[in-house]
Amino acid sequence: MRDRLTDRLGRWLMFRFDPETAHGLAIKGLKSGSLPARPADADPRLAVAMAGLAFPNPLGVAAGFDKNAEVPDALLRLGFGFTEIGTVTPRAQPGNSKPRIFRLTGDRAVINRLGFNNDGHGAAWHRLDARHDTGIVGVNIGANKDTDDKAADYVAGLERFYTLASYFTVNISSPNTPGLRDLQTRGALADLLARVGEARMRQIEETGRRVPVLLKIAPDITEADLDDIVAEVLDKAIDGMIVSNTTLSRAGISDDPGEAGGLSGAPLFERSTIVLAKARQRAGPDLALIGVGGVDSAETALAKIEAGADLVQLYTGMIYRGPTIAGRICAGLSDALDARGADRIGDLRDLKVEDWASKPIPPQ
Repeated sequence: MRDRLTDRLGRWLMFRFDPETAHGLAIKGLKSGSLPARPADADPRLAVAMAGLAFPNPLGVAAGFDKNAEVPDALLRLGFGFTEIGTVTPRAQPGNSKPRIFRLTGDRAVINRLGFNNDGHGAAWHRLDARHDTGIVGVNIGANKDTDDKAADYVAGLERFYTLASYFTVNISSPNTPGLRDLQTRGALADLLARVGEARMRQIEETGRRVPVLLKIAPDITEADLDDIVAEVLDKAIDGMIVSNTTLSRAGISDDPGEAGGLSGAPLFERSTIVLAKARQRAGPDLALIGVGGVDSAETALAKIEAGADLVQLYTGMIYRGPTIAGRICAGLSDALDARGADRIGDLRDLKVEDWASKPIPPQ
């Protein structure tokens, strides 16, 4: 009851401001320590081992919330099992002009066209280097808008953060950087992943540490696109995939505001879950998969796991459900384990892959 009151008051306050101002206030609140920390009462049955990492629970914060590595440990204290900073680019860039975030409150959704606004590698590196906590923090790397060689920017990100990142996400899925999604085409993707893989091998030789690399894809792809993407991920020994980023589709919203950008939140759930299940079907049981898109409850988190996800992430769900969402989702997942007599959350993975994968990817 107390958590729900905190969430309602927080939402009421934040929704008095425009979305980008509200986000800035949320970051300040996390920095101040004024948001309630989740007690350390984690259910060991929710622990997940993936890509050589041990996650205390399967719920994480998606990239985009903490772009500049300002509050990773504050987010972990809310009860998340991991968090992901970024997207970070080599050079700081302002992103697209404002306004660039739009709430669709009736649909529990958001449209954004931020455009990789961030403080650059240097600022994020110094903040991560100053951490004292040991929770899992991934680094989402991207390319500057005006770069001549996008793949080189990804390599630079991997090299810069290699000693600090728990894992890397190669983000080629944002719709708000011109030409970025072109990297999902097979030839471009093969080149990018080969160069990232070569850079990682050099770092392994220098540091003796193997940091997992994941590829984040868009939900606006065809079956043939997905065939090529999964084939390249497997061929280049990439550790996993994050499915998915925002969509350009406006299906499932009640009132289209006519704003350009990527749609996140509840309307993305079905599309992203179908693509997730199809990715699991193609990749087999061993590739690490993180499910993103429309997660805002234990039920939606569990659905992602049943559709093939090892872990799940959210961002928009926290906007509408509040900062105590992690504790409530984890409690609901524990209840699901009780109800099914399962020993660990991984036992529920893949139970409905065939059901979800049998559905066509919705047209844009």
